[in-house]
Amino acid sequence: MVRRGEVYLVALNPTRGREIRKTRPCVVVSPDELNTRMGTYIVAPLTTGAHAYPFRVACRFSGKDGHVVLDQLRTVDHERLEKRLGVLTGATQAKILSVLQEMFAP
Repeated sequence: MVRRGEVYLVALNPTRGREIRKTRPCVVVSPDELNTRMGTYIVAPLTTGAHAYPFRVACRFSGKDGHVVLDQLRTVDHERLEKRLGVLTGATQAKILSVLQEMFAP
């Protein structure tokens, strides 16, 4: 089962315009209830090259510093999930949920 807070290698191509490209680590942000029923997942890409912006959460994953890019949320089918890489810390997950709350329910 795919759970919120887990990081997967996700095939994001094809993309358009300024969407984040290629296969990259993404954190699952959709609630577990949705994850168990729909076969699709809401994910946010992780990047090491991004600048700090208000809707990007700093994180450390797999020995690298980076950001969770919440301004690039995507819903992806289960077929795009290539490999489970791990899970973000509870503190990082809490920060992600806080920022999402700020983004969608100010």
